Amino acid sequence: MTTDQEISMSVTETGATVWLTGLPSAGKTTIAYELAGRLRGDGHRVEVLDGDEIREFLSAGLGFSREDRHTNVARIGFVAELLAANGVKVLVPVIAPYADSRDAVRKRHQQEGTAYLEVHVATPVEVCSVRDVKGLYAKQAAGEISGLTGVDDPYEAPVSPDLRIESHQQTVQESAAALRALLTERGLA
Repeated sequence: MTTDQEISMSVTETGATVWLTGLPSAGKTTIAYELAGRLRGDGHRVEVLDGDEIREFLSAGLGFSREDRHTNVARIGFVAELLAANGVKVLVPVIAPYADSRDAVRKRHQQEGTAYLEVHVATPVEVCSVRDVKGLYAKQAAGEISGLTGVDDPYEAPVSPDLRIESHQQTVQESAAALRALLTERGLA
């Protein structure tokens, strides 16, 4: 006779990568951590691949040229797919400013048969510059830095993301709930 614990351990959880793209200070990371808490509360295995942490540990030495940004996104996409293929819900709040880089990550997931969702946190640059969580917009305005995504460096917004979140028009909790609803709808949560 099998126990409930043995049965639940034999069920393989479906992993997925959820890539949250958007401008700096759009709310990507805040939404990702809110959703991670909800998913963990329901017993899901979850990892957040924070862009700043990845830059420090996995992509140290890379700059912000188009080529370096592509390399960074490819590395993150590889790690995300690996985790997702092993039953983890992977939340990736990373700008990934170029559509071709994001498309390459999506294609890798498709080739491996791993679920992938692209979420555009579509916060206007005017709102992001007021939030300015890391002081980047102020530094760019003062001429201390250049190459700020969406200001003096390109950001190619997704044309048809799986979900578009207008974080300036709803709370973090509402944004996380909308993303959770999408995961449920797709059979991933």
